[in-house]
Amino acid sequence: MPDVSKRDLSEATRRLSLAGCVAAEDEARELAATASGDAFHLASLVERRTTGEPLAWITGTTTFCGCTIGIDPGVYVPRWQSEPLAERAAAVLPEHGRAIDLGTGSGALACVLHARKPRASVLGTENDPVAAACARRNGIAVKQGDLFDGVPSAWRGTVDVVVAVLPYVPTDAIAYLPRDVRTFEPIASLDGGDDGLAVISRAARAARRWLRPGGHLLLEVGGDQPDELGPMLERYGYDGLRVLSDGEGDPRGVEAVAAPAPRVSTSG
Repeated sequence: MPDVSKRDLSEATRRLSLAGCVAAEDEARELAATASGDAFHLASLVERRTTGEPLAWITGTTTFCGCTIGIDPGVYVPRWQSEPLAERAAAVLPEHGRAIDLGTGSGALACVLHARKPRASVLGTENDPVAAACARRNGIAVKQGDLFDGVPSAWRGTVDVVVAVLPYVPTDAIAYLPRDVRTFEPIASLDGGDDGLAVISRAARAARRWLRPGGHLLLEVGGDQPDELGPMLERYGYDGLRVLSDGEGDPRGVEAVAAPAPRVSTSG
């Protein structure tokens, strides 16, 4: 079992670079650490990565908002573009509040909420049993099912934050995603229907029943979807739409506040 040498590391970097990995040197070091110094094992890990398999599936972890997140093969890997959404959700979550991370996947967003507000109650929901198990291993309480299925009825109307990275890529646009994304990533985590808003619109409508008045809804979206969501969220009973941008200034999410229920007049 030969140890990894500088030459082995250089060769790994070269192969990763030829495969199109932008941070080839950094990835080579991560893979070498995962190989525990075994040059043969490193070569096999590099081979997997050159096919486009996500790095986090190979190493078993990724970093999100400074938190180390365990990632099992087949589970959606959280992107850095989602970090502002997670940080904003943590910022508006009261110290002793309640939050639901819909479609929690690996539990990355919920982990950030736990890290930032350790005294808050944070619950994840997830339809995929593989992802649900992964989130539980990351320390997240998960209810398996669609959207709010399994959430305790006592939480209805009391939740401070509902945050979600749900599928929002229009079905026709899936074919234009990078080949490795289409090959390896779970399509169910990407495909948002004809306009990309099929799941998001269901989530927004349902969330209104769980949020307290003044509670925050935060959803990841892309492109011109914030413009389409504005009127929809208003119809569902939300105010104060705010567009969230990623580190490159591109629209990446929306935030809205659950409006108070209208007062019912008792006169007449």
